[in-house]
Amino acid sequence: MSLLVPGTKGWELWKQGADGAYARQSESETPRAADIANLPAGHLTMLFPVKGWYALPFKASSADESLYGDLSAMHAERLGVRWDPMAGQLIDTFLVGKEEENSTLLAVVLKSPGEGELPPRGPKEFDLSARAFSVEGDAVAAWVEFGRWVFAFYKEGRLLYAQATSSETADPDASVLREIKLAMSQLAIQGLALRPQQVQVWSDQGTTGALAEGLGIPARLSPRPDPRLPQPHSKLLPADVRAARRIARARQQQGLGIAALVLVYLGLAGWLGYGLYQENQKIKRLQADANRAAPASDIAAYNHHVSVWGELEPVVNNSRSPLELMFRVVKAIPLTGKLRLKSAEVGDGEIKLSGDAQEVGPINQFSLSLSQTGNLLTDYDWNTPPAVNSPKGWDFNFTGTLKK
Repeated sequence: MSLLVPGTKGWELWKQGADGAYARQSESETPRAADIANLPAGHLTMLFPVKGWYALPFKASSADESLYGDLSAMHAERLGVRWDPMAGQLIDTFLVGKEEENSTLLAVVLKSPGEGELPPRGPKEFDLSARAFSVEGDAVAAWVEFGRWVFAFYKEGRLLYAQATSSETADPDASVLREIKLAMSQLAIQGLALRPQQVQVWSDQGTTGALAEGLGIPARLSPRPDPRLPQPHSKLLPADVRAARRIARARQQQGLGIAALVLVYLGLAGWLGYGLYQENQKIKRLQADANRAAPASDIAAYNHHVSVWGELEPVVNNSRSPLELMFRVVKAIPLTGKLRLKSAEVGDGEIKLSGDAQEVGPINQFSLSLSQTGNLLTDYDWNTPPAVNSPKGWDFNFTGTLKK
């Protein structure tokens, strides 16, 4: 596992060893995470710098952990801190302390990462730099991130508040002290008074500056502690990384789906091919048996029988019988209107009808009745041209051809 930690000038990469501790592997000179090269493979956690998020501690009149998320969202909106819900999971809640009927919570709202603020490879997790350093008891800590001083308040070792300053001096100056005092006063107004037992200035060189006696507690200078993976893990997840994960997951599922389809296709093709091979062999055996059992004279007799039976089809097949076909034609003649058939020819696969009527309506109804789905003559394709006017009324000539 690796940690991407904000350093004094640029990003630091810390690698976890076999003993579980993290050791610094490299340090860049730029605060742009997109410019970091040679990121290691494996689990990577990015710690957002203090300037990249808002710390909003508050007292909640509930000890029900299932309500913490909603309470934090309402608290942030009440303070006017808003976030884009389409930009990912930008809000999270951390428990600072709990009593019987109320809790002290830290709501964190992540600023939507801008251009170049995310590394070229999407981290597995995201967290906050101020949560990654071990602190005991109630304390104030100050250190430099990307050239500017930042400070954080800790309550019983848990992060309560953090803020970035505009000071870029070598040591924490009066402006840093002033912002720390102002933040402590604001927390006291909210019922979150902090009585620090120690003031930590994390720096490899320099002095404690204005913090030496400014808070009424001696400040101690020491190197910044080695980072660790914060517990419990945060739920922060910017939209860019979430979208990249969704695309990667979709590609993986698509690849698995294609592989499954290929396996199913190969299995089905093999099964069908084997079945086809068995059927083909069976047909060959039956044909061989038939050829051995039937002499040539019997085959000729069978063909002659099929030919003769085909000639008898108008007699033995009810749907081809001329009498039956004429009966069906008569059933199609409309009951209203005077329509008569002058001739009806029923041949081999063809019916010719001619007739007349005093009005064209019965002829059109007769034409429609011949072609309707419910008619018994639907085995035929009917050609029913429009009726022709004659001195006695209207004449028609219809032809039906047996469908093939």
